Amino acid sequence: MTALKDALGTVRSLKSNDQYYYSLQALEEQSIGKISRLPISIRIMLESLLRNCDGIRVKEEDILRLAKWSNQETQDGEVPFVVSRVLLQDFTGVPLIVDLAAMRDAAKDLGFDQNIIEPNVPVDLVVDHSVQVDKAGTKDAFLFNLKLEFERNLERYAFLKWGEQAFKTFQVVPPGIGIVHQVNLEYLGSIVAEKQVNKKTVLYFDTLVGTDSHTTMINGLGIVGWGVGGIEAQAAMLGQPVTMQMPEVIGVHLTGKLAEGVTATDLTLHVTQMLRKEGVVNKFVEFFGEGVSNLTVPDRATIANMAPEYGATMGLFPMDERTIEYLRMTGRTKEKTDLIQKYLEAQHLFGVPKKGEIEYTKVLELHLNHIVPSVSGPKRPQDRLPLKDLKAKFEELLKNPLSSGGYEKHTSPKISVHSGGNFSPNLPHDSGGIENEPSGTIPWSEMEMVTNRPFTSSHSDPGYSKAHPCDGCITHGSVVIAAITSCTNTSNPNILIAAGLLAKKAVEKGLTVNPFVKTSLAPGSRVVTEYLKKAGLQKYLDQLGFQLVGYGCTTCIGNSGPLDEKIEKAVKDNDLIVASVLSGNRNFEARIHSAVKANFLMSPPLVVAFAIAGRIDINLEKEPLGTDQKGSPVYLRDIWPSSSEIEQLITENLQPTMFNERYAHILEDNPLWKEVKTSKGSQYQWDPKSTYIQKPPYFENVSLNSKKQKTLHGMRCLALFGDSITTDHISPAGAIGKDSSAGKYLLSQGIDEENFNSYGSRRGNHHVMMRGTFANVRIKNKLADDIEGGYTKLFPEGTILPIFDACQIYAERKTPLIVFAGHDYGMGSSRDWAAKGTLLLGVRAVIAKSFERIHRSNLIGMGILPLQFKEGDGYETFNGDETFSILGLEKGISPHQKVILQIQKGNRTEQKEVILRIDTPIEVAYYESGGIMPYVLKQMLKP
Repeated sequence: MTALKDALGTVRSLKSNDQYYYSLQALEEQSIGKISRLPISIRIMLESLLRNCDGIRVKEEDILRLAKWSNQETQDGEVPFVVSRVLLQDFTGVPLIVDLAAMRDAAKDLGFDQNIIEPNVPVDLVVDHSVQVDKAGTKDAFLFNLKLEFERNLERYAFLKWGEQAFKTFQVVPPGIGIVHQVNLEYLGSIVAEKQVNKKTVLYFDTLVGTDSHTTMINGLGIVGWGVGGIEAQAAMLGQPVTMQMPEVIGVHLTGKLAEGVTATDLTLHVTQMLRKEGVVNKFVEFFGEGVSNLTVPDRATIANMAPEYGATMGLFPMDERTIEYLRMTGRTKEKTDLIQKYLEAQHLFGVPKKGEIEYTKVLELHLNHIVPSVSGPKRPQDRLPLKDLKAKFEELLKNPLSSGGYEKHTSPKISVHSGGNFSPNLPHDSGGIENEPSGTIPWSEMEMVTNRPFTSSHSDPGYSKAHPCDGCITHGSVVIAAITSCTNTSNPNILIAAGLLAKKAVEKGLTVNPFVKTSLAPGSRVVTEYLKKAGLQKYLDQLGFQLVGYGCTTCIGNSGPLDEKIEKAVKDNDLIVASVLSGNRNFEARIHSAVKANFLMSPPLVVAFAIAGRIDINLEKEPLGTDQKGSPVYLRDIWPSSSEIEQLITENLQPTMFNERYAHILEDNPLWKEVKTSKGSQYQWDPKSTYIQKPPYFENVSLNSKKQKTLHGMRCLALFGDSITTDHISPAGAIGKDSSAGKYLLSQGIDEENFNSYGSRRGNHHVMMRGTFANVRIKNKLADDIEGGYTKLFPEGTILPIFDACQIYAERKTPLIVFAGHDYGMGSSRDWAAKGTLLLGVRAVIAKSFERIHRSNLIGMGILPLQFKEGDGYETFNGDETFSILGLEKGISPHQKVILQIQKGNRTEQKEVILRIDTPIEVAYYESGGIMPYVLKQMLKP
């Protein structure tokens, strides 16, 4: 035992085992603090501090400070949290490995051994973001999409395979296996990890950060982890602590049980709305109380997954008998689960806390019986609506363009594509028949070619209800995308079995899906396919068009693939508000598809139901989905499965052997991965002709001694943004338009439009990504005179230009730039390119009314100064023709320092006091070094 670093005398051994651990109870026995009353998340972080106490990264004073955590809203000090592992997905993982490769080059250029640059903790990358739904509704859709995915991304995959052989602690889960968070939940997550230290086995908590904001899904298993940008993840990989201010911890006390017919998705959307309203940004959330025991681990994971949507750093659940049951169900051995339970009991962390047993900053109450079927949309995950109110809300948004979330210039619906068939213009149709029906209709024969499934009407009378216009007519409110997708819900057997049962009952009633609805099923892992087939439900999903399209994020990440060009043309030509329905976690503007303006999140069975209805403006509690073979109306309640039906099928068809077999043959399940050829060696051989992988410029002219100087005087305004600007707005992940700056660049490199791929897939090439920054087609810059998209006004000329073009001119003039924004700037994905691209465009500072946690951190990580307006202050009087300077940093920087924003307009000078949003001393060091990567490089190369 003496060979282990015994911080504060806390090393103990498990009874009758030669296994050691750092005991939290030992701290309490020494009267260091009331450890047993601390939130679970604080205790798990405290164990990390004990284990990693080396007097440099973690000091005893850090341990004592955290051990005395209190439930006060504001606490001084920071936590240097060292994680056990790092999790990547390919969109964010590829640029991170690109950066490591460039860092190795920089180390060698400075005269050091390049192999010094090596991850200090295990790093897993799951390839799941690249597959697109190019083909859907056919038997061969999965293989078609997988083959096309490899053709598009072969260069990226070869690069990842190079990284796997170049870095000892880095491994890749190939494409076609599953979604990163479900693979993490079912396979990678261990709750208790073990390693050899000086010939002794040490047990410790499995903790992590991941480069996807939905890393929080693992919180459903009781594992502490959250999403960070690739910039911060890289520092964690290289041994740096993830440093944060002492967190507030909000407790959510759950009571009761979900009512019949209510899903975990409904509960998750309710929690998202409730906590976003409460305001939990930068805070930890913990769920506790007897209601937790009534939720399965997949239910808990569904709620934890959406922590970024409700704004929390994480949403942690306790570990109990349900946790052990899940581990055994997913193929973990009895020996391993017994060890986990013994360790948790030794740390006094097994079981669900009751009210009053733990001190929280604040406790919120939620009674599960009060949850009702819900959806969220049309633009934000927190905009929850009871299912029964959806129709009225959608119609209100169409009629009231100035209302929150409304659509501009849409006061009356239009009718778009009509197929012909048996439609009569004299039948009632929405608000009174068709007027000026557009030319260029789609005949049924062509519709069948588009969808690869025959059309049969769900309605005996195509005009029997205003909520159901004729099949084949696309209008305001038509559903054109219906996707069972995303990590949030496709990890949950209950709701996937429910979707399959609903499909079965629908098919048996003779219901079908309109051919203009693009349907898809993208499970979170191959195990889902196994149990749906074993239960005999996949064939019914197939009949409704929900064939397997791939194992990946697909529609939820924006990889919905193209709509049929005739449908998309009709939507755009007639300025229609059509809808997508998806079992995802994000529905931000232009994320799902650029032509689809109304996007609604919901459970998988509701996705199937709305696909059948073909419309979003329908009250499914009162109006029928369609008619059966006898012409009788079929309501949602007629085909909604009962909880007993669902539970029976899960018991009969979900077996631990499925998980063991699938994860034992990861490479065999995708032979295409084996065929990918790659280069060898510890340094990457950059290809200057590549349009996917380019050496980034972040380490050019890096010095081991000097601090990087920032020019924060005479800045021009690049953009004035409103509230809720997401990282999707700043750095889109979807399709690249041929007329965009990135599209023009790719064309100049000889890349045809059909081979553009997506922004997300090209994150290894900074030339593409800087051109894509602020290029979302729905972003609104107030300087651009009401022009939607990535435009700005060049000053002093006053000319409207694409943002990239304007930045090139400002760069030639050596003019630094500043961005202004409203509340919640940078909400959404943990997208490091939202900060990297901002830097490469020449932006030196961003001033917002408030920031989302990850993006603020990413800005600092790239050496960009984040500042915040004081309460009640803002940029509303700015026109963009001013110049701006930041005053007060000349003598040094300190966290939350107040500085002066000087505004110069002609001969007039104005000053505003703003708050520096560098929150911790380590962030000061990052910023002064020019960002995290130069800082870490300097630390690693110190003699």
